[in-house]
Amino acid sequence: MRVLLVEDDDGVADALVEALRANGHRPARVRRGADALIAHRDADVVLLDLGLPDQDGLEVLRKLRKIDPVPVLVLTARGDERTVVRGLRLGADDYLVKPVRLAELLARIDAVARRSAARSQEPDDVVRVSDVEIDLQSRQVVVGGREISLTTKEFDVLAVLARRPGTAVSRQQLMDEVWGNAFVAVSRTLDVHLTQLRAKLDRPGLLHTIRGFGYRLGE
Repeated sequence: MRVLLVEDDDGVADALVEALRANGHRPARVRRGADALIAHRDADVVLLDLGLPDQDGLEVLRKLRKIDPVPVLVLTARGDERTVVRGLRLGADDYLVKPVRLAELLARIDAVARRSAARSQEPDDVVRVSDVEIDLQSRQVVVGGREISLTTKEFDVLAVLARRPGTAVSRQQLMDEVWGNAFVAVSRTLDVHLTQLRAKLDRPGLLHTIRGFGYRLGE
């Protein structure tokens, strides 16, 4: 599995990277929370330390949970009950207190990955909502039997929503998946693309705005 290790201590990180690689995983390591909020897209599992140099790991977890369901295993020296409970409530899939036995860590990684795989379902290549067909592979959109032309970013925005038809998607998640980082992307840019997308689709009510949260494709 591709394991993203978010750890600022070089000694701890080097040992974990070596152990993960020796056990068949593909580890990548970052030191800062800001880097984790970009690199998570290439990971199957995230190992998250809480004592990061740029921001608290719990804040990183909170932001990450708004944009990505990737399994997160907190690996930290903080073992007090309050922090453990808060981490789990913020969406951590598991919580381990350092020092941790390698065999246990590997078993926990496998367990959270299995649970995540069981929950996930691959979307259909072609998504149909009313008389709109969205082909995610060929990047074609047909409305009422007529193909319409979208820009790259317009299709990317639509594709994020089409992979979750009928499900609310937050603005942060949209910006993260389309622009690569929800926390540096200009929010106004998303608004412009959505306005253009609605005009081209010409289907009032197809793209719903959920005030204070995000958007939904279809009912």
